[in-house]
Amino acid sequence: MASAAPAATVPTLAPPLEQLRHLAVELRSLLPPVRVGEAQVTTEEFNREMFWRRLNEAAVKVSREATTLTTVFSRLPLPSPQETQRFCEQVCAAIKAIIAVYYSLPKDQGITLRKLVRGATLDVVDGMAQLVEVLFVTPAQSPENSDLISCNSVWVACQQVTRIPRDNKAAALLMLTKCVDFVKDAHEEMERAVEECDPYCGLVNDTHHEEDDVLGFPSNQDLYWSEADQELIIPCLALVRASKACLKKIRILVAENGKKDQVAQLDDIVDISDEISPSVDDLALSIYPPMCHPTVRINSAKLVSVLKKALEITKASHVTPQPEDSWIPLLINAVDHCMNRIKELTQSELEL
Repeated sequence: MASAAPAATVPTLAPPLEQLRHLAVELRSLLPPVRVGEAQVTTEEFNREMFWRRLNEAAVKVSREATTLTTVFSRLPLPSPQETQRFCEQVCAAIKAIIAVYYSLPKDQGITLRKLVRGATLDVVDGMAQLVEVLFVTPAQSPENSDLISCNSVWVACQQVTRIPRDNKAAALLMLTKCVDFVKDAHEEMERAVEECDPYCGLVNDTHHEEDDVLGFPSNQDLYWSEADQELIIPCLALVRASKACLKKIRILVAENGKKDQVAQLDDIVDISDEISPSVDDLALSIYPPMCHPTVRINSAKLVSVLKKALEITKASHVTPQPEDSWIPLLINAVDHCMNRIKELTQSELEL
């Protein structure tokens, strides 16, 4: 009689917390491909309503899995290895499902919109990875565990999915509004710094004596603006005001005249407008003492270049139905005037 076949070896499952650690690593590994991932190529016609329904449903599923995982791993006893495997598989499937929905959004729906959906998707994946890391690192039922879970971002990220603009024009308006706010904040910070700064800090008639140090008066004049610095700040502030006016006008034009089907032009406007805020930040940082006038001049020139390019792209697009609109040359003239004044005030240092 033939001997019975040996029983199949059942693979040993890792302990629950070890499985969570592996899950966190796997979730983290999904982030880089999403950051650079391209849209899926398909011959099917894009169905906008179906896409948003699928994305919202996927976010709800992730949120539900996060709640389930938190419930079972925040108390003792921990689930068995078999149960843990099932929970981990469900979490992984939910995350991969929302990523797949993002990939189904074609580029022709707008790069700006895709960036917003990609950002929201990355936030969901990152939030879930953070949650899993908290669950396997921090002991169950500890106050620290509860605090970390309660402030976790996965549920917030899932809720944000429902607030994503539904088309590229709405996405463009959202991004332009952020650009305006960033420049507005930078301008207000610059004005506040100028108002609060006393270049002499109590030194009468710019005199300085040895006993001043003993009395607590600062002796390092590099910490304060000179008269030449203060004069240079004036056109710099005017240039930042012009930047804010430029962005506000562009946003108004997109809101009033932007067409949802002109996705490429809207993307171009957002891309160049997005360069204005960092350029403003560079200029703003360069005016703080000790001020280097050549650096201020270079940063001003960079900002002027970006502003003019933004105005040119906006003028040539469909959002400016009358390219001869007087506000564009007026803004260009204002920007040129600021730059010329900055050149005048910095020329002497360049000649040294």
